[in-house]
Amino acid sequence: MEQHKIKVGITHGDINGIGYEVIIKALADSRILEMCTPIVYGSSKVAAYYRKAMESEIFTFNNISTAKEANPKRANIINCVSDDVRVELGKSTKQAGEASLAALEAAVRDLKSGDIDVVVTAPINKENIQSETFNFPGHTEYFAKEFGTKNFLMLMVSDILKVGVVTGHVPVSQVAGMITKERILNDLRVLHKVMLEDFSIRKPRIAVLGLNPHAGDGGVIGDEEEKIILPAIRKANEEGIIALGPYPADGFFGSGEFKKFDATLAMFHDQGLIPFKSFAFDSGVNFTAGLPIIRTSPGHGTAYGLAGTGVASEESFRNAIYLAIDVYENRKRYSELSKNPLLRHEIDRTGGE
Repeated sequence: MEQHKIKVGITHGDINGIGYEVIIKALADSRILEMCTPIVYGSSKVAAYYRKAMESEIFTFNNISTAKEANPKRANIINCVSDDVRVELGKSTKQAGEASLAALEAAVRDLKSGDIDVVVTAPINKENIQSETFNFPGHTEYFAKEFGTKNFLMLMVSDILKVGVVTGHVPVSQVAGMITKERILNDLRVLHKVMLEDFSIRKPRIAVLGLNPHAGDGGVIGDEEEKIILPAIRKANEEGIIALGPYPADGFFGSGEFKKFDATLAMFHDQGLIPFKSFAFDSGVNFTAGLPIIRTSPGHGTAYGLAGTGVASEESFRNAIYLAIDVYENRKRYSELSKNPLLRHEIDRTGGE
């Protein structure tokens, strides 16, 4: 009996950015087809435009109407937008936003019905996608709403480090007011669970960063560390979560201290993502932790400035596909272990409950 090949849904993102370029470059790699069945939710017309621009005539998509028709030996594409759609390289347009949303909604429907196993999202423009049905600061919050998840985390993943953020796509002026003991504790619970089930890490060690410079310097530069962050860490420790800190962010990354941990929890977006992208800009992956489904994305944006030049790197997008597959397999393995009484000790050894 042939083993089930994971069906990877891929949303095309903003058609005027580098989405199609990195998708085509990644799927042209024969290793991808050996590992999964890719299904792009997008436009065969737009795909043909980029194939021609990239001189990738050898690579072709298999046009299908539904995910059930996907050919496991081909890169498949489902038309989600009108043939009237127009590519305007490097520009943010209303039509591009509508095309992004149409692909996203189609992929979510198939995720919910089980017609695809995981989803990888190409970058969207967070402004032009806004509509009556999409009123979110990004993919992360959209998927959390669609799949009824309150406790979720934007987790940036690379071979070098994994960084989650307590406050994601919010104005810096609102960050301090959103840092609460309960929010940090919930994120530590999500991060601990994800390290066990999605990354198969035994007894994961999590570093927690401070909010203020020098982690507050004992209250001299702010007291959030003493009053909010440290109590959250202590409570997490009581629950069996190995969380340490709070650490001053600059010294933590600058000294290489992060290498001693399996994951790091930062307090706000740039505190975690600036060092992450400094280490892994071309290779990092965005993973929405805490969802019942698996969603990954490349760590970069639409990169309008590179659109149509043919120089965009597909490494991050390829890694996003690999990570989605790995997490799917790890979850499956963890579920099998948890259901088998004879293998429960394997979970116990990882620090699970």
